[in-house]
Amino acid sequence: MKKIEHIGIAVKDINASNELFTKLFGEASYKMEEVVSEGVKTSFFKVGPNKIELLEATKPDSPIAKFIERKGEGIHHIAFDVEDIEAEVERLKGEGFVVLNETPKKGADNKLVVFLHPKTTNGVLVELCQERA
Repeated sequence: MKKIEHIGIAVKDINASNELFTKLFGEASYKMEEVVSEGVKTSFFKVGPNKIELLEATKPDSPIAKFIERKGEGIHHIAFDVEDIEAEVERLKGEGFVVLNETPKKGADNKLVVFLHPKTTNGVLVELCQERA
């Protein structure tokens, strides 16, 4: 793993949260995007060399809607930038981690993504990200 790619925060209202985080960071979101396949609308902020991703559910049965229903708004996942996502998935499976989607899928911000089950990462949902060509 190369670095922390971003931290994802589940929110109920992305527009209200954009206003809040714009005030907090002193800078507006640089990108908003909808990932229809995941039922989520995203908004990205740069904070120094780091990124924060806000996630709002666009349908009631999406993973973000279910997360907010169970836990409320807050940190949803931490994402790590990887060089070769397929090789990293195989390595982590060999180390005993449970992979939620073994085939990388298109995520926000031009990334291929794979998630690790929180039950194998001390309760933290981990996302692996690789820049799409």
